Amino acid sequence: MEKILIIDDSIVQADVLRSIIKEDYEVSTAHTAEEGLQIAKTGQYSLILLDVIMSGTDGFTVLKELQEDAVTQRTPVILITSLTDVEHEVQGLIMGAVDYITKPFNPLVVKARVNTHVKLYRYRALIEKEAMVDELTNLANRRHYDKQCIQKWNDAIRLKIPFSVCMFDIDRFKVYNDTYGHPAGDKVIAAVAGVLSAYLRRTTDFVARYGGEEFVAIIQGGDAQTSFEHLKTIRQAVEDLHIVHSPPESPWVTISVGGITVLPKNGDVYQTYLKIADTMLYDAKRYGRNRVIWCNDSMEQWREK
Repeated sequence: MEKILIIDDSIVQADVLRSIIKEDYEVSTAHTAEEGLQIAKTGQYSLILLDVIMSGTDGFTVLKELQEDAVTQRTPVILITSLTDVEHEVQGLIMGAVDYITKPFNPLVVKARVNTHVKLYRYRALIEKEAMVDELTNLANRRHYDKQCIQKWNDAIRLKIPFSVCMFDIDRFKVYNDTYGHPAGDKVIAAVAGVLSAYLRRTTDFVARYGGEEFVAIIQGGDAQTSFEHLKTIRQAVEDLHIVHSPPESPWVTISVGGITVLPKNGDVYQTYLKIADTMLYDAKRYGRNRVIWCNDSMEQWREK
């Protein structure tokens, strides 16, 4: 059920609004600007109904803060007001409100406008999600990765936690495509993506299709040794799928993995460590494929096999 937040300092007016829409939505209420902002940042709300005139902080100020916060800036806001002058209505719309509802409430109007903007929000969210997902693998696509990698890097700096970046490549994939055809190759890419999704599923993990038969993953927390061991497990899980390849090197489809674990600090550049992970992947290929090569921030290299 879609979630809606009502911010109104009048308990009576908030209850009236809630009674109109509660059968169709999960409704939360807040009776101060401060409480409303706090609640808005804790849940994935599809719509906020915000009273313009409140004691203390007014609705326009709250709207401005909602628009400036990364968590709430994409949540649509309908302003609730008894004001009827065009000047205030225009001000709210310019500031980013999607609509106005005036007091006293007409239940049919309230339901119609709420339903319309919830549907628009849902549709926009679906389009945005599809734009960030690789169609073949259902993993994040390159565009999504480009946005997330720097954010997660900066989070690791702020929280002072280890950060691992790793690159994956399906071994001898061109040979596989030439032997079995591109539709079969697509199935292999999807199968490998399924393994990565199954083993990199924590909220602090992020995995994306980097391009072609390459993938990239980010792991927050965990030291270098832990990450190295975990990636060896993932590499083995792909081999254990027993997807037939062509001898003599390996009878099965396999992957090579390269990565690095660091404790990033201010001034460090993410791309520097991505290049190191790519170098580790190159070494994994060079030393025979189907292996993991890892290093820590002291540039100590660990080789599987």
